Amino acid sequence: MVEARRFPIGEPILEVKNISLRFGGVRAITDTSFNVFRHEIRAIIGPNGAGKSSLLNCINGIYKPQEGTIALNGEVLDKISPNIVARKGLSRTFQNLALFKRMSVLDNILVGRKLHMSANFLSVALRLPEAVREERENRAKCEEIVEFLEISHIRDTPVGRLPYGLQKKVELGRALATEADILLLDEPMAGMNVEEKRDMCRFILKVNDEFGTTMVLIEHDMGVVMDISDNVVVLDYGKVIGDGPPDEVRADRAVIDAYLGVAHD
Repeated sequence: MVEARRFPIGEPILEVKNISLRFGGVRAITDTSFNVFRHEIRAIIGPNGAGKSSLLNCINGIYKPQEGTIALNGEVLDKISPNIVARKGLSRTFQNLALFKRMSVLDNILVGRKLHMSANFLSVALRLPEAVREERENRAKCEEIVEFLEISHIRDTPVGRLPYGLQKKVELGRALATEADILLLDEPMAGMNVEEKRDMCRFILKVNDEFGTTMVLIEHDMGVVMDISDNVVVLDYGKVIGDGPPDEVRADRAVIDAYLGVAHD
């Protein structure tokens, strides 16, 4: 018997409608549409150059598509920066690590709390009671994340001294610190060995199960995609050629031909 989800998949929380993105005469994304549903884990897959990272960059405001709309909780995200998108509940990790290597694990995660800090520079410098209380609350939240990710033993270690797999986990922790409704994970398991991938999968599922966080991830490991995703979007040359549950997508002829490069008679 399948155990009921703590947070059942709900209504669309992110709606991508007919977006197209061009760089000069090069089309990166063409008339792409799909929905992401609240509490789901949604994978975006496709060959190299299919437009996956460009799509995430459109969703979190780095790129501005020339056509189409992207809506978060029913609100169209139009001409706004990544910082504003983050304040509206959408956080992002990147394919290449963007951590502060000389800062400790805890302080890197604390960077993710910036959106929840209201004290100004002067009140922080003077250690005014309100600023001290805010800092204490934010540090406590980060300590909870450190414990949740099972990295308490390295909380004070400079990130640059850690192996790659642990650095990826710290980046996940920083994204969690934003308390976003949706996490965009750009190849969260790139460069990891089998054991590190298994550990990251466990925490992605744990975040989704315990917090109900909606997750959108780009991933090349098809085994990972099929194991942890609720639904999968397949891109090829910037176009959606598949969208549905993993088993359905895996059996789709267009996906087999384009993504796997194998034709079946």
